[in-house]
Amino acid sequence: MQTIVPGVIHPIIQAPMAGTATPALAAAVSNAGGLGSLGIGGVSVADGARMIAATRELTDRPFNVNVFCHRPARRDAAREAAWLAWLAPLFAEFGAGPPTTLAEVYPTFTGNDAATAMLLELRPAVVSLHFGLPTTAQLAALRQAGIIIFATATSVAEARALAAAGVDAIVAQGYEAGGHRGVFDPDGDDERLTTFALIGKLSGAGSPPVIAAGGLMDGRDIRRALEAGAAAAQLGTAFVGCPESAAGAGYRKALANAGRDATTMTCAISGRPARGLINRLVRHGAATGAPPPADYSLTYDVTKKLFALAAARHADGFGAWWAGTAAHRARALPAAELMQMLLAEMEA
Repeated sequence: MQTIVPGVIHPIIQAPMAGTATPALAAAVSNAGGLGSLGIGGVSVADGARMIAATRELTDRPFNVNVFCHRPARRDAAREAAWLAWLAPLFAEFGAGPPTTLAEVYPTFTGNDAATAMLLELRPAVVSLHFGLPTTAQLAALRQAGIIIFATATSVAEARALAAAGVDAIVAQGYEAGGHRGVFDPDGDDERLTTFALIGKLSGAGSPPVIAAGGLMDGRDIRRALEAGAAAAQLGTAFVGCPESAAGAGYRKALANAGRDATTMTCAISGRPARGLINRLVRHGAATGAPPPADYSLTYDVTKKLFALAAARHADGFGAWWAGTAAHRARALPAAELMQMLLAEMEA
């Protein structure tokens, strides 16, 4: 990792995990010699700045800040109405009805002058991009500020686009990965390449360094990824159970009890494909007769309201419980202790 991010000792990156990663988690991983990460794609610019400042109070090591570069939502009144009607029975269980309109709750980083200015002012060591690329001007500004740029690819074609744009490292996200699939076009064909298949296609002379992501849970997985040609490994689900994460009690319980087939890819929570633990909402979204969800992040607007109703009544089964295919191997340990274990397993 020294060759990608100066000051990072170990080739371990804690995935950004918007909504779950916290300043305390990112700082603990960075203080242990890895690269901690924050996901600010789901918060306001002001809140993102506060998260970065809070992390800096806890560590003087480098850390990563992740942003979403998705296309703006495409409005379709009929599709949105059908999705709201489909969710109405779930709302009715809590004595409520779904909202009558939907808002785009996660604005894109692409062309977002306020978010760009904030990052240029605070200058985190790394900014990572998900769902594609921002504008050429934004990339140039980040680069001129001395910020290292990572970006996610799920295919060779996406990786080529990232390399042509001059990113410093490519996060090779396999189909096993928890959380949102980093595809540039959610409506396009997805090759569904595994992490190791993707590493094999991307590693080689002349390519930006490749970071393996998806299905990696312990030090042996990290070692395998490095031996396969990755420069580092990014782990997300492995850190969800850490006490420093923002995961709620229901999420933690579901992760602790996860079996080998506990996850699936779903669009029912956000409107984009994402892998998470199977719960009532996921099953409802996949049931026979279910219409396609509203576009991203319009679907998030309604599901977040449903989550809030369920949480107020201590009802499990409605959260965005993102997790990868290796969820059954997750360990609930403090982040520093988990980092020590991962390093010991790598050496073993």
